[in-house]
Amino acid sequence: MKGSKNRWFIALSAIAIHLSIGGAYAYSVYKKPLVESAGWSLTDVTLAFTIMMALAGSSAAIFGKFVERNGPRKSAIVAAVLFGLGQAGSGLSVAMDSVVMFWLTYGLLSGLGLGIGYISPVSTLVKWFPDRRGLATGMAVLGFGSGALITAPVAAALMEAINIPMTFYILGACYFLLMILGASYIAPPKEGWMPDNMKKDIATGKKELKEDLAQLTAREAVRTKHFWMLWTMMLINTSAGIMMISVASPMAQEVVGLSAAAAATMVGIMGIFNGGGRLGWAAASDYIGRPAVFMIFFIIQIAAFFLLPSVTNALLFQVLILLVVSCYGGGFSNLPAFIGDLFGTKQLGAIHGYLLTTWSLGGVFGPMLVTQIKESTGSYIPVFYVFNGLILFAFFISILLRLDIKKAKRKLQQQGVA
Repeated sequence: MKGSKNRWFIALSAIAIHLSIGGAYAYSVYKKPLVESAGWSLTDVTLAFTIMMALAGSSAAIFGKFVERNGPRKSAIVAAVLFGLGQAGSGLSVAMDSVVMFWLTYGLLSGLGLGIGYISPVSTLVKWFPDRRGLATGMAVLGFGSGALITAPVAAALMEAINIPMTFYILGACYFLLMILGASYIAPPKEGWMPDNMKKDIATGKKELKEDLAQLTAREAVRTKHFWMLWTMMLINTSAGIMMISVASPMAQEVVGLSAAAAATMVGIMGIFNGGGRLGWAAASDYIGRPAVFMIFFIIQIAAFFLLPSVTNALLFQVLILLVVSCYGGGFSNLPAFIGDLFGTKQLGAIHGYLLTTWSLGGVFGPMLVTQIKESTGSYIPVFYVFNGLILFAFFISILLRLDIKKAKRKLQQQGVA
């Protein structure tokens, strides 16, 4: 029976899927070997990753309804096939010396698998953890953020010991097996399922059952102001985070004179804060609420971007950057739980997919904006002022959203629904 499954094993299944597709973020370890051994240009090699990242967010939106209609197991299997073939096919592309085929395999197939695999377990996790929505989705998204930490050293060691094609074959097979294992166990619970301790707490009056604001379809959700307020907040938060990740090393070297080695160490630590922020902020949201967490994100970033232009201390500069990156990771882990709070779990996967378009757009907008500002002014300092203005706007929206949610809850209470 579906209800007899262990929800912590469901969480592990989701982590297995996200850990696999998260290996995509280790792409930088392939760049130099591909340029040197295959003779491809850096632009051609980088384009494959760009295609994959662009497709990751857009395919999540396009296939969100497919995930809802077919369930997490079938969706995760499709993702495993696409992502596994994309990675293994990349090895064949290198062996055949075809950069176009590399774009189609690593870029297209892996990108489609990444997008579908990212959203396939999320709505199921939210249903299995009605008492800890934030923690549940935080664990899965932490797996995604940690995938590169495992893949990077393994891929580097394999390329040195064997060759690039075999590295892609081996990793593609490993990703496929891990994702299939996750897909084989994951399944939604029975309608209205709750853990025993939650039932007991509600029965004794120790805990009050929190109702979602609504139970909407994806089509209904995108017509609400709450959807677009959340979309705007995510776009700005994502753009700021990806901007910081894309230029952290040269920015730190130029602004506070960090050495190249120290900047490289900081970039590695950023990965820890990105992953840790996904779990930490998501777990915190179960206690203080998702609207409050997003407001805290923007308060932290307003302070950070205000201080960064005048900071001369290298350690403080790095701390501020790490805080911004933790907010970036936290935004992704809080998003699915926030969707459940606002729109219910009826079509959470599809709504999540639509909101992940901010991932693709932010991935283009953030780096593009910082590059244009740097090229036109010759300095990174104006970047901080521009993004501070954007974050202030997002903070204003987060206040309005929180007030509107409180108003909607009062209305439900008056109607006797909540």
